[in-house]
Amino acid sequence: MDLLNYAFMQRALLAAVLVGITAPAIGIYLVQRRQPLMGDGIGHVAMTGVGLGFLLHASPVWMATLVSVLGSVLMELIRWYGRTRGDIALAMLFYGGMAGGVLFVNLAPGGSNANLTSYLFGSLSTVSPSDVTAIVILAAFVAVVTLGLRRQLFAVSQDEEFARVTGLPVRALNLLTAVTAAVTVSVAMRVVGLILVSALMVVPVAAAQALTRSFAATFAIAVALGVTVSVGGTVTSFYQDVPPGATIVLLTIGAFVALTALAAPLARRRARTAAAAQPAGDPAECTIPATRTAADELGV
Repeated sequence: MDLLNYAFMQRALLAAVLVGITAPAIGIYLVQRRQPLMGDGIGHVAMTGVGLGFLLHASPVWMATLVSVLGSVLMELIRWYGRTRGDIALAMLFYGGMAGGVLFVNLAPGGSNANLTSYLFGSLSTVSPSDVTAIVILAAFVAVVTLGLRRQLFAVSQDEEFARVTGLPVRALNLLTAVTAAVTVSVAMRVVGLILVSALMVVPVAAAQALTRSFAATFAIAVALGVTVSVGGTVTSFYQDVPPGATIVLLTIGAFVALTALAAPLARRRARTAAAAQPAGDPAECTIPATRTAADELGV
């Protein structure tokens, strides 16, 4: 493949693989928590970090990570204590993050809104070696958290009250989930862009859930799909000269539509198989299922 002859494409493909792994890996917990748009909110806040990076002549990736982590912690605190005014506070945080990014970029020497474009929608040619180093470090953190603490994170995401009764540190795990989501946004912004990153965190998970109810299988399918569309979108962007972020998101949505269409006949086949396995004279409505926990049901 001739695109591998270009150093910037080697960096872009490596970043795409890491984004494809990390975004669905944390996205599955956000979907379980019914917070699918959390990544979008963090992306708005991260814009302030990018702007500060330009203003202070620091790495925009690391500054975006710092600001988005602080923003994610604040979002969790608002969720805990905000009550009826929480939505307004979150709205101000999101819009303030966008406004701060635009303001700081324009205050930077030689800065303009054009500097934000590659961070908002992704860019292949602007992924620098220092960006790759930052992405690798941050992606390793996300992988360690989402895999190493998968049972605890799933329990908290599925039922906070049950997790609290079992002795899990619910608030600490919620904060860790939010921080990991913030780090993932920073990982993905150079390839997918801050505006579109939430789609890669949520849509592969939704597509995987259409095929299976097992947590482990959903996790594996979502990550495989994330890597496939990220690499596919990056390659398509190189050959067709189209924005990588938009291409990746459209491929993800296309995969969701295809897998959803495939899931319908599979579900009917499972239903027929279950009906055929039901003993004669033993109606299904009289069957008492064995007691199972939520974690057993989803196969964590």
